[in-house]
Amino acid sequence: MTPHTPLALITSYSFVLAVALVGILAITLRLLALFPSRRLPPPKRRIGTPTRLLIVLGSGGHTAEMLGALHGLDPRKYTHRTYVISSGDVFSTEKAAEFERSLELKDATKRLDQLIDMNEQMQERTGTGSYDIAIVPRARRIHQSLLSTPLSALRCLWACFNILMAPSNTTTVSLAGRWRAELYDYPDLIVTNGPATAVIVILASLILRFFDIKGANSRGKMRTIYVESWARVKRLSLSGRLLVRIVDRFLVQWERLQGVGERGEYLGVFAR
Repeated sequence: MTPHTPLALITSYSFVLAVALVGILAITLRLLALFPSRRLPPPKRRIGTPTRLLIVLGSGGHTAEMLGALHGLDPRKYTHRTYVISSGDVFSTEKAAEFERSLELKDATKRLDQLIDMNEQMQERTGTGSYDIAIVPRARRIHQSLLSTPLSALRCLWACFNILMAPSNTTTVSLAGRWRAELYDYPDLIVTNGPATAVIVILASLILRFFDIKGANSRGKMRTIYVESWARVKRLSLSGRLLVRIVDRFLVQWERLQGVGERGEYLGVFAR
């Protein structure tokens, strides 16, 4: 062993440490850039511009609350809706289809009113647009062993990547009777109210934005709104505690939760 070996080892360790510190700093700065306070405001869009909305539904109460909160949804602003549902959740699948039928009925009524009022100028519209239902594996089944949960969560995460990245070709018809083909990529907005699947969906969106794959972050895609459950009166759910500082907007339905986590916004009760 030469006399210079200790110095060489110190130099080598110092270099590795410096690289590690630079890497940690770069990752930290990148994560900070993804925080809601650092994001640029979304670009303004005209009504009818192809826009994809992703809605995460849970079983039972979560689905009923979410669809109740969306009762005033304007399909002209969100021309394609994707409903994310866990495998085996027949209830949510049926309720999503029922909700879309109600949108079609409302739109048909508006069209009839426009045709009756001959003094109103007729403008091109996209109608109710289109929708699809995406099924993902459950992140964790009831009574599932904790040992097998990581594997099932990874399967759910992989499925969420595919849903977020998969382009969707749809065709809509305008009031003037002209057919128009549209291509949707990443969701422009993700809305959820707390099922476990929501945490996996938002984690997948963060990973895609972190690496800015296909402009996921630079184009302002996948903004997120979390609506805490109406049943949560005094404290947040586990999903809420995990996501309160990550999502772009965090809405609560009880005034006493306003400002929770320095993020909670109280806009009234959404559940119907």
